[in-house]
Amino acid sequence: MENILILAINPGSTSTKIAVFKNLEQIFTKNIKHSNGDLASFEKITDQFEFRKDVIHKVLKDEGVEMEDIHIVMGRGGLIRPIPSGVYAVNEKMKEDLRNSPIGEHASNLGGLIADYIAHELPNAKAYIADPVVVDEMKEIARISGSPLFERRSVFHALNQKATARRHAEIQDKEYEELNLIVAHLGGGISVGAHKKGRVIDVNHAIGGEGAFSPERAGTLPTIDLAELCYTGKYTFKELKKMLIGGGGLSAYLGTNSAYEVEQMVKNGDEKATLIYDAMAYQVSKMIGEMTAVLEGEVDGILITGGVAYDKWFCERIRMRVHSFAPVFIYPGENEMEALAMNGYRVMLGETEVKEY
Repeated sequence: MENILILAINPGSTSTKIAVFKNLEQIFTKNIKHSNGDLASFEKITDQFEFRKDVIHKVLKDEGVEMEDIHIVMGRGGLIRPIPSGVYAVNEKMKEDLRNSPIGEHASNLGGLIADYIAHELPNAKAYIADPVVVDEMKEIARISGSPLFERRSVFHALNQKATARRHAEIQDKEYEELNLIVAHLGGGISVGAHKKGRVIDVNHAIGGEGAFSPERAGTLPTIDLAELCYTGKYTFKELKKMLIGGGGLSAYLGTNSAYEVEQMVKNGDEKATLIYDAMAYQVSKMIGEMTAVLEGEVDGILITGGVAYDKWFCERIRMRVHSFAPVFIYPGENEMEALAMNGYRVMLGETEVKEY
């Protein structure tokens, strides 16, 4: 197994992250940035397939990666049909749903498609995805929204939430399936999940804008006010969607979707920025309180992860509000590449069942 490599591919809206691991040791990583000009000519995200694939090929060639040593190609899972947590082999049915998603477009849909293409080019490689955003382990009671026209759905940062929970369990010398945890992923979007003995039994629809507002999402809004706004005739659906997802939250209040920039504003004494940023921490804390109720108060730990978790001030504003519920642990970063590699490594060792989509 000495020379077996794992290639991880994680397409984002304006970047493509790739990394090569030897077992769990990262030997190469690259965050390939894509300008608006690079992507402007593509009508749909899946139209970017050839462009992104070719860019990945060029970078790997330039870096001298021994492609024939790659046996596992892990793609970031996209908006396919709801599935339980796990590692899934990329098959024809999955590729069809990645191209024509039943839920919506997202850059991560390209992950499985590109992984499959590259794996087919190599002599001994297979393509997989792990814990895509549509992982669904919710209890039936959690699906009830308040109107039979709408059902609450599980769409969240499953890859990092699950990996962080497993990492925490290992540190605590426990099995993930033994613990009740609340995991808050704080990134461009925010998701807070109740993990009960290895299953996420309740979580907010992070991509759809449910829950706390985030650096670029408006979160849960006053329903009647939103409905009235939709009928004013002032905005198109596309404009409203942008206000809710992409241009909401910190972006709408402070003109930037960079939590780091807002952190600097707070350090410089900006009172408005301090209020808004603290309000985001306040709303995350409320969500953690909700998930404490979901777990009936039996919580072994509250885990805070994601890019915003690097900000100690922000994490402290959460900790001070929720520490009486359970011990709080900080695991900064999105950790998605490491999570993909970890899942690929478990496949190599035969420690996890490969599921069929």
